[in-house]
Amino acid sequence: MTSSQAERQPVRRSRVPLVAAIAVIAVIVIGFFIFAGLYADWLWYSQLGFLNVLTTQWIASGVMFAIGFFAMAIPVWISIEVAFRWRPVYAKLSSQLDRYQQVIEPLRRLAMYGIPAVLGLFAGFATSANWKVALEWLNRTPSGTKDPQFGLDISFYLFELPFYHSVLAFASAVVLIAIISVLATSYLYGALRFNGREVRISRSARIQLATMGAIYLALQAVSIWLDQYSTMATTTTTDLITGASYADVNAVIPGRAILAGIAALVAILFIVTAIIGRWRLPIVGTALLIVSGILIGGVYPWVVQKFQVDPSARSVESTYIQRNIDATRAAYGVSDVTETPYKAKTDAEPGALRNDAETTANIRILDPALVSDAFAQLEQIKQYYQFAPHLDVDRYTIDGKSQDTVIAVRELNQSGIGSSSNWVNDHIVYTHGYGVVAAYGNQRTVDGLPVFLESGIPSTGDLGEFEPRVYFGEASPDYSIVGAPKGAPEAELDYPSGTEENSQNATTTYQGDGGPKLDNIFNKLVYAIKFQSEQILLSSDVNDQSQILYDRDPLTRVQKVAPYLTLDSDPYPAIVDGKIQWIVDGYTTSDQYPYSNIEQLSNAIADTYTPTPLFAVDDINYIRNSVKATVDAYTGKVTLYAWDDSDPILKTWQKIFPTTIKPMSAMSPDLMSHVRYPSDLFKVQRAILGTYHVTDPNSWFSSDDAWVTPPDPTQPPASAKLQPPYYLTMKTPGADKSAFTLYSTYIPKESGDKARSILTGYLSVNADAGDTPGTISPDYGKFTLLTLPKAETVPGPGQVQNNFNSDPTVSTELNLLSQGSTKVLKGNLLTLPVGGGLLYVQPVYIQSTGETSYPLLKKVLVAFGDKIAFEPTLDAALDEIFGGDSGASAGDNGTEGPGTGGPGTEQPGTGGPTTPSDNAALDAALKDAADALKAREAAYAVNDLVAAAQADKQLQDALERAIAAAGVTP
Repeated sequence: MTSSQAERQPVRRSRVPLVAAIAVIAVIVIGFFIFAGLYADWLWYSQLGFLNVLTTQWIASGVMFAIGFFAMAIPVWISIEVAFRWRPVYAKLSSQLDRYQQVIEPLRRLAMYGIPAVLGLFAGFATSANWKVALEWLNRTPSGTKDPQFGLDISFYLFELPFYHSVLAFASAVVLIAIISVLATSYLYGALRFNGREVRISRSARIQLATMGAIYLALQAVSIWLDQYSTMATTTTTDLITGASYADVNAVIPGRAILAGIAALVAILFIVTAIIGRWRLPIVGTALLIVSGILIGGVYPWVVQKFQVDPSARSVESTYIQRNIDATRAAYGVSDVTETPYKAKTDAEPGALRNDAETTANIRILDPALVSDAFAQLEQIKQYYQFAPHLDVDRYTIDGKSQDTVIAVRELNQSGIGSSSNWVNDHIVYTHGYGVVAAYGNQRTVDGLPVFLESGIPSTGDLGEFEPRVYFGEASPDYSIVGAPKGAPEAELDYPSGTEENSQNATTTYQGDGGPKLDNIFNKLVYAIKFQSEQILLSSDVNDQSQILYDRDPLTRVQKVAPYLTLDSDPYPAIVDGKIQWIVDGYTTSDQYPYSNIEQLSNAIADTYTPTPLFAVDDINYIRNSVKATVDAYTGKVTLYAWDDSDPILKTWQKIFPTTIKPMSAMSPDLMSHVRYPSDLFKVQRAILGTYHVTDPNSWFSSDDAWVTPPDPTQPPASAKLQPPYYLTMKTPGADKSAFTLYSTYIPKESGDKARSILTGYLSVNADAGDTPGTISPDYGKFTLLTLPKAETVPGPGQVQNNFNSDPTVSTELNLLSQGSTKVLKGNLLTLPVGGGLLYVQPVYIQSTGETSYPLLKKVLVAFGDKIAFEPTLDAALDEIFGGDSGASAGDNGTEGPGTGGPGTEQPGTGGPTTPSDNAALDAALKDAADALKAREAAYAVNDLVAAAQADKQLQDALERAIAAAGVTP
């Protein structure tokens, strides 16, 4: 050894402890970060009272990880170990294999244990993700309904079949990887040799490989056998229906049974090879299996479909189409929906609305998608508050009468803090929103403002006393730290209460139990790591009484405590028992219901208000609104109520989490009165009923009466999404009384861009559950499906909107209203089956282009048949349509004074002083203006500037007369 080598040797050795120390420290740090996340989850679930949900997930995931790890690692290790121990000792190896062995031999022990361990880790993580499937299988609940092909309970397809397929897929992967490991080891150590075209296999390798091949083929036999049942919820031979069609029942299913038998036979041949040492039999058998798979599994079903089914598809498939219709309607909860013919009148007769006075009195003229800006300008109060862009519709009892209400929560908007943003303000001071704002759905002031029934800070109005502070909402900060010792200064901004003389705002200290406590240094450290903020650990504002509030969105909280639910996209607030409660609808879903049509949930619920996600894997063919959940806006408490306790999926999860779901009888009368039929469920059901309202297999096959939801007529055609369903209090044809209702319309399903906007159907559902605890109103969830006459043309929403836009009087007035720095906004186009026909109502808003502007409701468009009215009030428009005698009191009220927005109202239908003579003069002026516009366009078309100037003068004169007749100050 040279002197320089001797000098370097100690240096190299001294680095070993340093590297080891760094590695140990890194492992400890990473481990603590992982522990901090797990411990934070423990604190969060424990505080919320759902710790068993977390521990059950941990235990289930841990057990599944262990099963996956050992089920992969042990077979692979045994395979490698056996192949190595029984290797030929004196095998003559090539020089290349010798070199391979020299390289691998020093690492052989590490590889022999390391490779199975690494593979086991991957398998464990993959298996742990299937903890839900395993728990559902262990706790499965029979449904009491059998499938029409095999006579098995539906629960077999919901719970058992997915589990068996998962087990078989995992086992097949294990055996396949083990076979690859044996091949590699045998080749490396000479048990498997290639001599030109000759392959030599040692006896031990032959036994091992043949045995493993037999196991693999046996697994495939079982998998192919189970594939018979998979045809119940997939499309195979034809895309006509979901479920087994004629060719599936008569060719695919028997074929798979035969293939399963052939695979089992080939597995036996591999065992024979392990004993006698001849590979010819399993090779021939495997080739036979492949050829049989092609012929029996592919060619034969194609021949049956092509030559037996296609020529007589309507009659041959009728039995299976009927199965599909019945199963789909049952799986989506629309079995009891029946069509009711509705011969809609198109002639408006005086007094036609007398029998529908209650419905017309409750017509909602306030568009919840357009009035958010008005709410913000009038009730936001400060820049650090905000309202949702789309408000919610609910109903409240005011003066003994149910009143449709547009309601919004005044939530915190920390971006409005501006330059004052810092850690203390963001997480200690600005912690919560304050109060709700609610307006009558059927009223507006003479200035076009909402008429509020609850407003202001502090909140005042008709909704009674309630806790106004909103610590848990859809726009709450990522985390806030609240609470302080008794007698300590209040740090949280409660609401602005200062005046010009005194700018002091009201402050508060959180008194609820809404989050884990930061009462020790360890908890502070855990959350400092979780939120990557050293301030949590160092700030003097964080004390022993502090709580940290996070995961504050209602959907997030419910999803974490009920991971088996699919949640409705629209949680809505309600004043319940003196609290602001978020109400969330939860669904149990599956994509394995036999014969039921598969829908993609995200596409089915997408409309103007609900965007379509870029990527979604959420196919379903079964859905139930099984759970109603509430989230307290002050404490964050989550309560789950079993809404559909007949659902087998919910029953299964109640076994898994036995103490987390309360019975429906635990709901208070006040909460029951605000429960509504969920919109996402209704959207899925309307998508299904567009095709499956047809119950005759022949008609269904011909698609001669398929419907779709119309595009939203208020949106540009190029980008229009589906028209959303709307909540309204109304009396549907055939009902005894008015009820809170959710409705949508249908037009014909036609290919291409020239789909006709002709109304074919009208779907509504009773959305009012009543107010009796433990008892749902018998009418709740009752569908009404009106079918319009096929021989007559009843205009749909798109056609009505086009009629509005093309009407000379309406277009002229809209041009007049949009003069200068204002724009016209058209509200939701509502459709109501009243007066023996269909009444269309659309509010029209005016908004200036200034930054602080907001929409003002100025006009109402109404159509019935081919008649159109465009008036300042709904009452006036109805009277115009029905010849001065609509027979209805619409409730489109004036108010106590211009622009006050107060809760008091005068008699319905005032809406501003107009007289018959004023209307006649206005109509004449508008007609002259329309004629002048046409004359000007014609003049410019021929480049006649003199005629164009004359037309401009006539237009100006007509507009001045129209302004004077309308009583509008220029």
